Amino acid sequence: MVRILDYNGQDADRTVTVATITKLKAEGRQLAQVTAGTADEAQAAEAAGIEMVVCMASSVPAVRDGSSRVFVTAAIDFGGAITEDDILGAAFEALTNGADAVITARGLRSVARLAAEDIPVMGHLGFVPKKSTIYGGVRSVGKTAAEATALWAQFQRLEDAGAFAVECELIPANVMAAINARTGMATISLGSGAGADVLFLFSSDICGEGRVPRHARQYGDIASLQAQIRDERVRALTAFRSDVTGGCFPNETETVAAPAEEFATFIASIDRA
Repeated sequence: MVRILDYNGQDADRTVTVATITKLKAEGRQLAQVTAGTADEAQAAEAAGIEMVVCMASSVPAVRDGSSRVFVTAAIDFGGAITEDDILGAAFEALTNGADAVITARGLRSVARLAAEDIPVMGHLGFVPKKSTIYGGVRSVGKTAAEATALWAQFQRLEDAGAFAVECELIPANVMAAINARTGMATISLGSGAGADVLFLFSSDICGEGRVPRHARQYGDIASLQAQIRDERVRALTAFRSDVTGGCFPNETETVAAPAEEFATFIASIDRA
């Protein structure tokens, strides 16, 4: 655990820092990152020993309520941040709310604008979901020599713009390992193999909350538990409705009666009225 002063100047403990992350390559070790959007998810990540979480910028307060220690990266590409000024404002707000860094898939000028204000900024390269139409659909990026070379050039430009780290999505594992050895940025692999500084999966995939993509691994089965909860809720509500219809609810153990003497006095009183 590392003691820091957060963006509001308050004492805080963090599992890792920007400095920690940028030294991973030299130290030959890796960290784990997952998504979190609620206090419960952040609390679970900390309890599991996960060092880093990423969330939407709007979720930072909730995530911080769940964990004051995990390294939180806020995604600022969503929620109306359009211009460079908007993005800068959203980044400052996220940091004020407790984020340690921000991530954006926007252009290099936006990255440079954030970096110029000493805001720790991550980029996003390889397959970027909201740009999937550019790639012709969901697919890995960098399987051909030409595409891998172009991708490497993007890494270089992103580093020059001031990003300290980059999320690398659906890049061939051997290409990812080669790039990781050559870039000064910390690399975060989402479906890009083990040759990166940080390995990243969505919590929903890890915990089995739906269809699991090829690059992920399911470790839990929350979907089955959620189905059981839905079924149990319907069963319980149905039983309640049936008891109401049949006059079985409530019974004497679920009600309170006034003592007989007090009740008789009450009846006499209202009858005289």
